[in-house]
Amino acid sequence: MESFFVRYRNLLVLLAILVAQIIGLAMQVRRAGAGRSTLDSHDSSGVRLIRLWAEALVSPPERVIHNTKLGILHVWNNYFYLRNVRQQNQDLQKTIDRLRLEQAALLEDARQGQRLQALLGFQEKYIYATVAAQAIGTSGSEQSHVFYIDKGEDYHLKPDMAVITGDGIVGKIRDVFPHTAQVLAINDQTSGAGVILQTTRIRGILRGNADGQLMIVGILADERIQPGEVVLTAGGDLIFPRGLPVGAVEKVIRDPDRDAFIDVMVKPAAHLDRIDEVLVITSTQPRFSDQQQKDIAASEAVKGAEAEAIQEQLKASQINAERLPGLADPNAPAANPPAKPGENPGQAAPAAVPPAPKLLPTLHPDRFSPGAALTPDTGAGTSASPKTGTSSSQQSAPPSAPRRNP
Repeated sequence: MESFFVRYRNLLVLLAILVAQIIGLAMQVRRAGAGRSTLDSHDSSGVRLIRLWAEALVSPPERVIHNTKLGILHVWNNYFYLRNVRQQNQDLQKTIDRLRLEQAALLEDARQGQRLQALLGFQEKYIYATVAAQAIGTSGSEQSHVFYIDKGEDYHLKPDMAVITGDGIVGKIRDVFPHTAQVLAINDQTSGAGVILQTTRIRGILRGNADGQLMIVGILADERIQPGEVVLTAGGDLIFPRGLPVGAVEKVIRDPDRDAFIDVMVKPAAHLDRIDEVLVITSTQPRFSDQQQKDIAASEAVKGAEAEAIQEQLKASQINAERLPGLADPNAPAANPPAKPGENPGQAAPAAVPPAPKLLPTLHPDRFSPGAALTPDTGAGTSASPKTGTSSSQQSAPPSAPRRNP
């Protein structure tokens, strides 16, 4: 049996020559543009046909291989490689929940630290002795506004002690237990406090209504009371010291039972609906820091020096008054003459009668001169001499001649 190449030798040679010619032409021909070709070998702007044919033969297999590779990678990354992603997602979700809880706890601790820092600063500057406490529970009733703190008899707390915060008053202690105490809030219906308006200086009684709102009752209608006016404690109830902030006037309403009176609604200065930390005033005796005590001592020393200087001035004025000539009459009787024999020394002497003013002698006496007396002959008065008590006419008349006996 003849071989394939021997049998088709002529045809194969012809095909080889044609292929060679075609390849030679392809290498010489350049494709300048779509649908045009040129044989100029010096034109380098086109692409040889051999390269176009080669690219057309090689590109499809390469495209198939590349797409196959991408498909395999996609299946691997989205299925085989992520076979534990669900478990990882669950672990990550748990971690996120834990971090959120820790973040909330840290945020609450930061807020509590800020509140405690502000409360400590207020406690250090406050003039009265206080005990810091934390609210640990409420009564659980909407009608009763009471809550419990974590301090009691172990910290020497007693009923009717004032409970405050850095913002304002909160209430007073109602019951005391060994380690806790019950606080009656100021907005309770059974609570109360004496208050005063800062601007108008009007006093009233602060109470809570059924809705837990603060209101000042028992005030006569006054147009000077305006919203926004600050309300302070008056100190007359012997529970809250004077001058503590209570709140601000929110609005003024008429008393439905009494036309001449009004009720003043007050917005509390302290957040009564969310009490966390409070201060209990354990003593109303003022306490001062070392610097304040030094300042008080210095002021007392200055006051003592000023008092001594005033006393020295008074002594000097008294000495000068003694040295200066007096205006009193030396001939005037003493205010308290010595007691006469037979009189009670302890009995007060009668008041001395001031002496009558002395009259000067008249140069030309007439009937109108003081002390003149009427005569039966002429009715003219003669003035009395201030020394002898005789008339002036007798003093001026010449002596009479002696009488002779017959």
